[in-house]
Amino acid sequence: MELRQLRYFLAVAGERNLTRAADVVGIRPTSLSQQIIALERELGAALFERTAAGMTPTRAGLRLVPHARAAVAAAGRGLHAVREGGALRVAVTPGAPPHVAAAIWRAVDDPVAEVVDRQTAEQLSGLRDGTLDLGVLLLPADLSGLDHAVIADAELGVVVAADHRLAGRDALRWTDLDGSALLWFARSAAPGYYDAVRAAWTRAGWQPTAVRASSPRRALFSAELGFGGDVLALRPAWDVRPGDGCRGRRSPPTRRGSATRSSGTPPIPPPPATTR
Repeated sequence: MELRQLRYFLAVAGERNLTRAADVVGIRPTSLSQQIIALERELGAALFERTAAGMTPTRAGLRLVPHARAAVAAAGRGLHAVREGGALRVAVTPGAPPHVAAAIWRAVDDPVAEVVDRQTAEQLSGLRDGTLDLGVLLLPADLSGLDHAVIADAELGVVVAADHRLAGRDALRWTDLDGSALLWFARSAAPGYYDAVRAAWTRAGWQPTAVRASSPRRALFSAELGFGGDVLALRPAWDVRPGDGCRGRRSPPTRRGSATRSSGTPPIPPPPATTR
């Protein structure tokens, strides 16, 4: 058995749903299914009953759960023991405000600290398996077993190309966005945040004509915003830079937060997504 297979198994056992578990561990559902099947073949037993409602652990699966948890926890403790006293490992989501990384460097005051880009889903896995000491990620997220604190709360505004039909407006309502597609991100990067913002625009009565996964490269994002038809994006004001060829508008906002993470106490609920 491989340690990653046990992590994947625990994710499926906890979520009881292959797609949600794949979001948690940050891989494709098909890849996760293949890993579970490989583990079942190695063990010679079915670990889940697969139904239209989801995946329910079998008796064999339930017997494996405590041993898998113990193995993953022991691996994390071993990794921490080996690295104890070494450089601090910190991850920052691409969705964090630009000043966050600089603030982390100042606070850590360690020239050999490792600060890297990681999506929220990747950070959660790294914090739990001990490969990360601290993370800055997007809320809401599954924070069970992690210490955390909200460090930023930013409103989202509508971002459009300079020649878009909405570019001349000083303020917008959700209904003004009707007929436009949305440039967004892949749900697997930050499932909780994705779902919270989607719930916000759904409650407000807006339904984009399509939701496209935008490129993380700024040049490609700006090009699609300018030449991809009637499209818009939801971004914080600090993420709209001079020369991007796009303009931000104040409303309708949703909210997003970032938080620091380290292993420890039970979670406190993050603030809910809101619209106005």
